[in-house]
Amino acid sequence: MGKRALITGITGQDGSYLAEHLLSLGYEVHGLVRRVAFEDPERRFSRIRHLLDRITLHPASLESYPSIFHVISRYEFDECYHLAAQSFVAESFADGFSTMSVNINGTHYVLAALRELQPRCRFYFAGSSEMFGNAVEAPQRETTPFHPRSPYGISKVAGFHLTRNYREAYGMFCCSGIAFNHEGPRRGFEFVTRKITNGVARIKAGLACEIRIGNLDAKRDWGHAADYVRAMHLMLQQPEPDDYVIATGETHSVKEFCEHAFAEVGLDYREYVKLDERLYRPAEIELLVGDASKARRVLGWEPTYTFKELIKEMVKTDLELVLKGVKDNASM
Repeated sequence: MGKRALITGITGQDGSYLAEHLLSLGYEVHGLVRRVAFEDPERRFSRIRHLLDRITLHPASLESYPSIFHVISRYEFDECYHLAAQSFVAESFADGFSTMSVNINGTHYVLAALRELQPRCRFYFAGSSEMFGNAVEAPQRETTPFHPRSPYGISKVAGFHLTRNYREAYGMFCCSGIAFNHEGPRRGFEFVTRKITNGVARIKAGLACEIRIGNLDAKRDWGHAADYVRAMHLMLQQPEPDDYVIATGETHSVKEFCEHAFAEVGLDYREYVKLDERLYRPAEIELLVGDASKARRVLGWEPTYTFKELIKEMVKTDLELVLKGVKDNASM
């Protein structure tokens, strides 16, 4: 019998790639899903539609300890991947209270339920490079002090410390992956990378004439989500629990991302990208770049996608989606 894993946030980008990866390894995969998602499966389950007959979904809310407790009391899990969060940084500035509540309490509820019911279940917490914020050094590694610059980053620092505390205080196998920006064709449209690739596709199809972007000079370490979920799994296979930075070690600006994305369809980004100061964050982070040498050394993990390959796949997929939409509308 293969292992049984529980994924919170299974309907998101990372959750869908992780579910695919675990299924390919022979796992029985379960996911926690907000009840509202079951009422709108067409939209809410779009990333996992092709997996629905191979996974088991449970209605539960990160804001409700009893609902999480109920699911964890019904099944024995070997591994739990806690990916669910309010993860859009701009939204965390707009609504800091719910970001804090969902991200901190949700993590605490899952850890507390596991400790009570299944203390031997291995736990993964999805940390973020946003925890480093205005870091004192570059690249950032596991020992770099945190200086978060958003309610989202602050909530992730709290989750990281909660995870470590359960490891140290109760002897549970709890790991945090400090993941730098990871993208892909399943990224939400509110994130700048998907906003760019979708915008490129819409401009190429004649449906739009510009994209509005905030800080073009912000630099990030961008990888592919499909690579990063492999690192998550590897962390829970080690003899001892620990925390790891997951990153490519390369840094690129938003401007470079625009340049490559438009070049994929033979266009010059300078003709279509418009600066919009309203899209700047209240507290900007200029440079995030990770040092994943510990993950390479201990886990044997390497990213497989290059920056250009990531953009190429995202633009190609968005172009197909946009052109399919145009075709479907024309035939109605």
